[in-house]
Amino acid sequence: MTYYDLSEKKLLSIKTLKELKAAGYASIGIKEELRKNLLKSLKNGDSVFKGIWGYEHTVIPDIERAILAQHNINFLGLRGQAKTRIARMMLFLLDEWIPIVQGSELNDDPLRPISHYALSKLRDEGDNTAISWLNRNERYTEKLATPDVSIADIIGDVDPIKAASLKLSYSDQRVIHYGLIPRSNRSIFVINELPDLQARIQVALFNILQEGDIQIRGFKLRLPLDVQFVFTANPEDYTNRGSIVTPLKDRIDSQIITHYPKRIDVGKKITQQEARLESEQKQAVKSFDLVKDLVEQIAFEARESEYIDAKSGVSARLTISAYENLISAAERRMIKNGMEKTTIRVTDFVGVIPGITGKVELVYEGEQEGPGIVAANLISKSIRAQFVNFFPDPEEIRKNKKKSPYQAISEWFGKGNLVDLTLDASDSEYSSCLKGIPGLADLVNKRYGQESEDYRLFLMELALHGLAEYSVLSKHILDEGFQFKDLISSMLDIEDHSPEDS
Repeated sequence: MTYYDLSEKKLLSIKTLKELKAAGYASIGIKEELRKNLLKSLKNGDSVFKGIWGYEHTVIPDIERAILAQHNINFLGLRGQAKTRIARMMLFLLDEWIPIVQGSELNDDPLRPISHYALSKLRDEGDNTAISWLNRNERYTEKLATPDVSIADIIGDVDPIKAASLKLSYSDQRVIHYGLIPRSNRSIFVINELPDLQARIQVALFNILQEGDIQIRGFKLRLPLDVQFVFTANPEDYTNRGSIVTPLKDRIDSQIITHYPKRIDVGKKITQQEARLESEQKQAVKSFDLVKDLVEQIAFEARESEYIDAKSGVSARLTISAYENLISAAERRMIKNGMEKTTIRVTDFVGVIPGITGKVELVYEGEQEGPGIVAANLISKSIRAQFVNFFPDPEEIRKNKKKSPYQAISEWFGKGNLVDLTLDASDSEYSSCLKGIPGLADLVNKRYGQESEDYRLFLMELALHGLAEYSVLSKHILDEGFQFKDLISSMLDIEDHSPEDS
């Protein structure tokens, strides 16, 4: 039986270097360890990066190639593209337990010690040197690059108190207070937002990446550190605060480009996986796939919007927050009406606006419009895009001069009728309001008569909003909801109240 075949209980019972050698322990570097465990995972058909959707044929194969090649990695992509999450998941490719020299600051391998402490211990105690066990959860270090990060934080510094108390020269390794990288020996070390790290700090990483050398206060120290480096960065054309210096970029073996979901169904998987909903919300508020598609469509529209800075990106967190807000909006309405259950409505999407406004970076024109108006426009465009997946395109009908399936609806509004859909309407008010519009129920029932009552009501409301987006009807935002009326009469109302006439 080899060292790797031992049970966890037997492994942790090994307490000395002699016992470790007898168990057949052999040192391997962290990159080799990651490679070994990835190969095992690939052969078994297991996925290490579970829950990372949309990267199955792009990013994940690149990561696997980089790990097999034993490379340091830089993930390059806009915000909200799971860069940090993927780095954290690499932890599962580490062995569950590794031995270290007991008391070592640098996680010294008992067979390959690098620190003064471990070397002295092994010299004095030999095979009786005590060892302890380090779990893989303790072998991951993450640092957010900020302008105030110092060399001392990352690499280390001389501790004058140690030097004075031990009566040692500053050049002695024993007076060094080690930074995060030396303490991450035999571990994964992640620097998030690498371009934000000051150039002089980036320069200090050169030799660590290439040779394992570190320099502290002018004293060169040969420490053959064994670290798997992972960096994350936004594209340089977006990060005006700084960039990755070219020699450092050259030393990072693999640069992997991440991206946003390319299809709505992929985005939907991510949102539904990540949305934090209470069990009572899930039970009380009924949703539909169409509702989830509308939420995802908002992000797709935002990434194409002229009002939003494309270089900044639109994070997947937008749809997660939007969906959480949407469910909460329906829940609030339900409670206010004294109900125990409810179903999502299109009017509930008003509650999504706060989930959008803080998640997008507006360009100058967007700032002039205002974040609330931009968010409302994104919701409108989402409705417009999804409407034609369920109903005939009004523009195509006009273009081809076909008989309109919306004629009964538009004629009713043309007679001066209007409808107010309030945000907090009860279920009975909501239903009677929609069913009171001639032709609307027929439009939906003709195509979706086999669907549930709740879903047909949602489609009826979607039809109203969609017809407004395609200029068949007019829609006005009220404090308490939406008002639908005839487009021409609405335009006449605007003219009647124009400043020239007042």
